[in-house]
Amino acid sequence: MRAMLLEGKKGLVLNVTNHNSIGWAVAEAAAAHGAEVGVGAQNERMMDAVTKLIGENPRFTPFMIDFTQPEQLDQLARDVAATYGKIDFLVHSAAFAKREDLDGRFIETSEEGFLTALNISCYSLVSLCRVLEPLMNDDASVMAMSYLGSVRAVGNYNVMGVAKAALEASVRYLAVDLGKRSIRVNTLSPGPINTVAARGVRGLLDMIKYVNDRKPVAREYGQEDVGANAVYLMSDLSRGVSGQVIYIDGGYNIVGF
Repeated sequence: MRAMLLEGKKGLVLNVTNHNSIGWAVAEAAAAHGAEVGVGAQNERMMDAVTKLIGENPRFTPFMIDFTQPEQLDQLARDVAATYGKIDFLVHSAAFAKREDLDGRFIETSEEGFLTALNISCYSLVSLCRVLEPLMNDDASVMAMSYLGSVRAVGNYNVMGVAKAALEASVRYLAVDLGKRSIRVNTLSPGPINTVAARGVRGLLDMIKYVNDRKPVAREYGQEDVGANAVYLMSDLSRGVSGQVIYIDGGYNIVGF
């Protein structure tokens, strides 16, 4: 029988859209290791999808949070407090950019599109941490989801790369702020994965093939690998790790020519 790394822990994965999303893989992995997991949905339509995913599993509880509606943050905090009291982990798995800002040249990004991408993909993590900090136990774990486009110019990623760069910087500053209570904050950075959300990036399948052809590790990576690394960061095994970017791409990020 395998060890249950998260037995007795409670936390949130915000947000989940469908069965092949990275957020759902993380939620499933956490529950499989004994955690009680609050699963976020953006709106009523997504709540229906999340409710179906959860089914009758008592380890999951649905919550609704739309990061474009700041007033919903306080309601989320009240709902979480009423359900769990305190939490041990928070997973931020939310990103958005307008489709027209992911095509063509980055220089053509609209101001509205730039601010939208930064707000939903980055600032929502900061605001979540601020509102939920009083509910976090000491030694809690916070993590965000990024991509290599934060540090390299990736075709068709454009403003989202800038948003992910800001997200990774925010993680480091949050790690300093929250570290006073031994709360650690880290970033998971998977390689390109064929999810519904990722298909908004033109040429995704070509990107996946390119990475798979060049990464050092022969076996393919996927959502389940992200879930496994998230469990590590949620667990007490990672108590000495904070402010880091953990790449889950078979080592592609280290490759030059």
